Amino acid sequence: MRPGMPSSSGPPVQLCARCGAQWPVHGQPIQWCPRCHGVLLAPARRDTPARARNYRWVARKPEEQRRARSARPATPTPRYAQTPQWGLIDPPPLQQTDSRAPLAYFADRVEPLLIVTAMLFVLAAVAEGFRYGVLLRNRGHLIEQWVLTCSDAAVWSTAVMSLLAALFAALAAVGWLIRARADEYESRGRHDPRATPTLVAGCVVPLLNLVAPGVFLTELAQHRPHPQRLAVRIWWCTWVFGAAMAVAAIAWRSADSLQAKADGVIFTAVTDLVGAAVALVTLATVFALEGRDVRGRPRRVKRWLAATGPHRPIIEPIRGVVDRAESEPAAEPVDAEETEVDAAADAEPIEAASADDREKVSAE
Repeated sequence: MRPGMPSSSGPPVQLCARCGAQWPVHGQPIQWCPRCHGVLLAPARRDTPARARNYRWVARKPEEQRRARSARPATPTPRYAQTPQWGLIDPPPLQQTDSRAPLAYFADRVEPLLIVTAMLFVLAAVAEGFRYGVLLRNRGHLIEQWVLTCSDAAVWSTAVMSLLAALFAALAAVGWLIRARADEYESRGRHDPRATPTLVAGCVVPLLNLVAPGVFLTELAQHRPHPQRLAVRIWWCTWVFGAAMAVAAIAWRSADSLQAKADGVIFTAVTDLVGAAVALVTLATVFALEGRDVRGRPRRVKRWLAATGPHRPIIEPIRGVVDRAESEPAAEPVDAEETEVDAAADAEPIEAASADDREKVSAE
């Protein structure tokens, strides 16, 4: 009897909830429909009335079906960028170019900008030192006008150029921070919880930029090795110290006495050197967080072991055939007569032994 054919009597059957097929029960009931793999209901006689069955059919209105369908969790609908086509000549879809991150132009040049900034701050310190030497000379001698003009030009030009370079280097450092944080969180399968305007404002707004950049870098290096976290702390302390020195140098400029102004020149020179140190420490921190050494080379993992004895090569160095032939002594020529005598001497005991063996065999 084919499944699905009704009958007035017979063995109990199991009704498939998916395709409606009826399967006779032979022995133990089964759970899945052999045709569509749907769920089989409990066994029942074909002629069993609907009220006596342990299941019943429920008809729903279209509105109730729509409501039940909307209650299910939504599944993502597959979408295609273009209509799928088949053929031997099927050009691949054009790759969408991702928009570059903000300040990416400066972030790509963070290393040269920081180096130039450090060099200009050193030149500014040299110009301030030259001015202080002119002031010392002026205590007992007159100074030519051209010397004063050159000193003023050197001081103002180096100061302006170092400040401009520091501004561009700061933009580059902020752009690098945004990109590094995005890459770090993307490697963890997450998005940066801080928006780009928040990162920029925290690094630019005065007083806030003394705390926020250190927090951002600490979040970046919280899952990194200890040397990288230590580099972030050193940079944070250096950055706060440099800002304090800059504020003190500006306040010292407002002094009234000549001696205080002369001391302010020396203090400004020291502040310029601190600014150069801040730029170099920033560059070293960038290298450390990128997995490079202080000179910008890729860091190689080294393992130091305590030597317990002299070095002994385990594998002999490979030498060519020519080198081996030159290093090994040449074989001495062997006389043919000596070779025959030696061969005969070696063969005598073998013959004797073979003769004795023959005698033993014959005696047996």
